[in-house]
Amino acid sequence: MAKILIRHADIITLDEAGRVLRAADVAIVDEFIVAVGEAPADFAPDEVIDARGRILMPAFYNAHTHSALALLRGLGGDLSLDRWLNERIWPRESVLTGDDVYWGAALAAVEMIRSGTAAFADHYFYMDRVAQVVSESGLRASLAWCTFGGPEGEIGADLPAVARFVEEWQGAAGGRIRTLLGPHSPYTCSPMFLARTAAVAARLGAGIHIHVAESADQDALSQTIHGVSPVKLLDQNGVFDVPVLAVHAAALSPTDIEILAARQVTVVQCPSAYMRAGMPFAPVSRLLDAGVRVALGTESAALGGRLDMLREARQALLLHRYVSGDATTLPGDQALRLATQAGAQALDFFAGGAIDVTDLLVAGRWLMRDRALLTLDEERILYEATRRGLALAAAAAPAALSRGPV
Repeated sequence: MAKILIRHADIITLDEAGRVLRAADVAIVDEFIVAVGEAPADFAPDEVIDARGRILMPAFYNAHTHSALALLRGLGGDLSLDRWLNERIWPRESVLTGDDVYWGAALAAVEMIRSGTAAFADHYFYMDRVAQVVSESGLRASLAWCTFGGPEGEIGADLPAVARFVEEWQGAAGGRIRTLLGPHSPYTCSPMFLARTAAVAARLGAGIHIHVAESADQDALSQTIHGVSPVKLLDQNGVFDVPVLAVHAAALSPTDIEILAARQVTVVQCPSAYMRAGMPFAPVSRLLDAGVRVALGTESAALGGRLDMLREARQALLLHRYVSGDATTLPGDQALRLATQAGAQALDFFAGGAIDVTDLLVAGRWLMRDRALLTLDEERILYEATRRGLALAAAAAPAALSRGPV
């Protein structure tokens, strides 16, 4: 049983009272914090860390990303939302191999550890390879294998294959891995496919990670084809019968917000990606006021640029205050809570800038000490990611550039 005592830290507790403790102690036994403020008199640590002059706070939880696309950082930043989504410029299963996904996820893991992120919710392909990275890195993750299904059939892994992945990896890596179903969105998946996915998720006791209502155009399309909004469509087909991460949720009616609140859906916002790509974003203040759970994510590095959750908290604060014209939007430490506690709850884990992060402790294990990575071979990862990223970018760039300016 490992015991760690961190002493003299300035602690941002993010507790209900929003306390900041000065020169305080934290006592840890294995993966559990047993005391904050002052260690028990009889606590006999195996390791004592003097954190004088440092800030100690809960780690960040990235509630939506596509980790493998760290190989293609910034590729989609100058593309409009409809081109990024509808023209399928972003790589699919036929472009990235399982090895590419492994090294892209490993590169993302390096960046997340260095920026103080303890867990991430991934939504892409070859999730078994991402699970390998999670196992090796010491991070926590909620992994959803992206699927598409409509009248023309299923694209990529089919539901039985995804179900096998969910069962095999659920609770793996000492409980650090959670698995979900990952239908891409209501506009790429038929109602029947969504209903089938929801039924599989319910049978397996798993949740669903899905893009929802990313724009007014998507809402209008759903109203034309199905007669209801994307949110209502998901509710009608049983998707909200299980825990759901609803990503983006930019086009919401008052009725949609009521459904999300009643069904305890978590809406995930990715502010940096929205600003970089000129994308719409959800009415976060109205969602929070209605009791909807809200968490933050980075989107992919291809769209958002970086996987820095402290930046996302800051961007969320600035973006929503600017748009609302109200300096009291997301008051106090609420933006930090969206990037930490809310993400931890959304991923079913309870537990400055990236350059300011010096150490990361996850499940009682040091992943980084004094900025030195302890679980990943950063030099090898950078070599593989650079080699593969250049090849993938060379293949993808002509398709994007040939269409001319937006």
